[in-house]
Amino acid sequence: MPSIDSRWVGWAQWLALLTMSPDHLVRHLLGPESALAWWPESLGRLAFPLFAAMVAWHDYHTSRDPLRYARRILLIGGLAQLPYALMPRPEAPYVLNVCFTLAAGLAWAHWAKGALAQWAHGESSALARSLLPWAGLVLSLGAWWALGFWVEFGHAGLALVPALMLALSQQAAPPEQRWIAGLPALAIAALLNPGIQASAFALAGVLLAWAMAGAGLPRVPWPLPRWLWRAWYPGHFALLALGLAVLGELSVAWLPFQGQR
Repeated sequence: MPSIDSRWVGWAQWLALLTMSPDHLVRHLLGPESALAWWPESLGRLAFPLFAAMVAWHDYHTSRDPLRYARRILLIGGLAQLPYALMPRPEAPYVLNVCFTLAAGLAWAHWAKGALAQWAHGESSALARSLLPWAGLVLSLGAWWALGFWVEFGHAGLALVPALMLALSQQAAPPEQRWIAGLPALAIAALLNPGIQASAFALAGVLLAWAMAGAGLPRVPWPLPRWLWRAWYPGHFALLALGLAVLGELSVAWLPFQGQR
């Protein structure tokens, strides 16, 4: 059983916010003419793997009720969805933000872990043990395929939390076993973003989270208050939406009242 040392999470929180926030600032407010236009395709790509790794860690090691944890992530995503949808982007405005991606991946991983445990311990009839895992797998793959078109980071994003749970569950294993367990997460990270540069940084994000989780880091000297950590995602999108409104660049063409003026 790996040692449960969660001090790395405080560092990961700061790093995720300090890479995500400039990414969104440049992408949505400053635009491609900014001197920081390189950020969204490089350092900004570290953020999602870090968020996914923290969700996976909490589910595997510290959360007593993963589904309650998933609901809390969904609440944050729900509060952020309107300002998120107002951002100017080439994607459809109805795409759900990254909190929905993380919560769905967490819920699936929790379900799969429970189903495998029941199957392994024989907590059902022989017929159920032979059919239910396969039926559940087929249904869950159908749900993954359908939902992947509607969430940020798509199909690969939905799969990253379960893959990182597998990787982080092997922290105390021999090195070769750890690398085998980490290969799915690395493969999925390579598919998160188009372009070699963005993919390389997403891979670096997975490797960084993996290394931090096993590094025995000291406690972060300025831990984020819980309320600020939870409010940051919807709050920073609300501020960006306000800035875009001031600049007259808010993406509201999709709202029902548009075109009726």
